[in-house]
Amino acid sequence: MTERKSPTAVLHEGPRALTDDQVREIEESDLAGVLDVDIDDVIEYVHRDLKSLPDFTTLYRKYLKQRWDVYDLDFTQDKIDWQEKMTEDERQSFIAVSSGFHHGERQVEIELPVFMIGASEEEKLHIAAQIEDEARHTVFFDRFYREVVGLAGDDIMGVLDASFPWVSETFVGPFGLLAYQADEVRRNPYDERARVRYGTNYFLWIEGVLALSVMKVTLSYARWRGFLPAYYTGFTATCRDESRHVQGGMRYLQDAVRRDPTMIKEIHDTLRTILSLSGVTSRRIYFEPLGWTEGEVRLLFFQQLRRKLNDVGIDLAPDLEDLIQQVQPVLAGG
Repeated sequence: MTERKSPTAVLHEGPRALTDDQVREIEESDLAGVLDVDIDDVIEYVHRDLKSLPDFTTLYRKYLKQRWDVYDLDFTQDKIDWQEKMTEDERQSFIAVSSGFHHGERQVEIELPVFMIGASEEEKLHIAAQIEDEARHTVFFDRFYREVVGLAGDDIMGVLDASFPWVSETFVGPFGLLAYQADEVRRNPYDERARVRYGTNYFLWIEGVLALSVMKVTLSYARWRGFLPAYYTGFTATCRDESRHVQGGMRYLQDAVRRDPTMIKEIHDTLRTILSLSGVTSRRIYFEPLGWTEGEVRLLFFQQLRRKLNDVGIDLAPDLEDLIQQVQPVLAGG
């Protein structure tokens, strides 16, 4: 596993340049090699191409090179770490943060196909690849919850049901909104404003902010403690997949705004809805056992959102700055 450094070591450093060797390691490592990839480098890699976004065919070609087999992972050591080395507080915090991702992967697997209908043929290649990625990620979490956490279930849905008690109420926020937006797109797949609202929620917020934040919190903990090597490997490979998803989604939003600048209103209005939903108080998730504070997680969310909008040339409305400060990170893990 990579060097053991504090989970929040790079949080206050700001953007940093990756060397050619680091980029090559991220892009070309096989599953065994991913264990030695630093999660902070992968998250930085997500932003590296946002200023000059790759086209959808390039993203599809990356997918073909970076596919990995979820059944090649061996969770034996992870089970030992979970049962014998992690404290009860660490286990509860870890599962509370990761459960939203478990359910999110499955929901996107069924909600994303409708978005593909109105896409260009090149974008359909990328989205089809992403759907296959999401299915693989669903199996990854299914294996982790069965083989490491010890949740029982007759099938994938049974394990999802077993992990649901740990999911924050805010899952009903952005993901509930996504279900509504997917239904909007389903009724008219070529309604560009409905597609932009869907894309803002899913590509920018759910994947670009929530997902990458959950990844950083749990993976930086695993790296810091030297625990859960199969989880670290599989979830870091998942993060590499997500880099393609976020880049493709931001390419779509950038192109939509360039074609029709009034689409910026749909992006801002959707963010206002999401941030309002995320600014309520609910059951707490304690990040401290994983090496994080609430303030640091809020800062992480803020950084992720601001960087993505800045990198693709979309301004953040002043009132959204105030809403961001109200977001409860204990909720957004869902």
